[in-house]
Amino acid sequence: IYEIIVEGGESRLMLILQDEDLDKIGPVRSSRHYFLDYALENDAIYVHHGWSPQAQSDISTLGVNNINGIQESSASFWRVKDKSAPHNLFTSTDSILKIAERKGYSKTSDKKSVLNYVANEVEMPATAVNATSVTIPHSKLQTVKYEYDVQNKTYKRYARNKLQTDYITGETITTKNIIITMCDNYTLNDSENKGRQGLKNIGTFKGYYITEGKAIEIQCTKNDRDEQTVYKDLNGKEIEVNDGNTFINICPTDAKLVIE
Repeated sequence: IYEIIVEGGESRLMLILQDEDLDKIGPVRSSRHYFLDYALENDAIYVHHGWSPQAQSDISTLGVNNINGIQESSASFWRVKDKSAPHNLFTSTDSILKIAERKGYSKTSDKKSVLNYVANEVEMPATAVNATSVTIPHSKLQTVKYEYDVQNKTYKRYARNKLQTDYITGETITTKNIIITMCDNYTLNDSENKGRQGLKNIGTFKGYYITEGKAIEIQCTKNDRDEQTVYKDLNGKEIEVNDGNTFINICPTDAKLVIE
């Protein structure tokens, strides 16, 4: 799951799914162009509902396999009544795959995973620092916090001081891994003046890998929009990532992170 800032200091989440069968996924929101970079590097079909002008242009220019819910039926993308718009649009993996087949998109990929997942538990180096509490201020509005659950060896996720729970199951949202990439966003100078953002994400950036209650500093390198980000430790070795879900938080270089 990628978390990246958008206009107004809000952030949005982009979920990467593989080999999942889910009856309800959402809420589905409109596209922002820099999220395409991470859909491309994962060789994913990009699902959205509407788009910013730059995202619409880039989807066409970059040839992104995409599904725009606005152009699909209410049987494939539907609104629930117990959430307020625009946060109430949902779809399913079955709907996505049927639309992908109709559009002629490949439903399989031979591209290696962006993250170097390993089956055996990752042993963090002696240089790792304690990370039982991690606070990430994406903006003045959106601060995320992760608290380590020693018993389950996962992190509970909080946003704006509230424990986050799954809308469908009611279960607490947890993650096995946290990756932080420090790169700056900026306000686009476009004709609409809606405060939409850009992201300076091409290059090598400071970051952190956090798991098992420990954190190490890493380097995050992305050489082009459609190239995979490579995450390496400070010795230049690609990091191994624990089997399990991962939140990738992309936040400004001047963000006052607290890892303790």
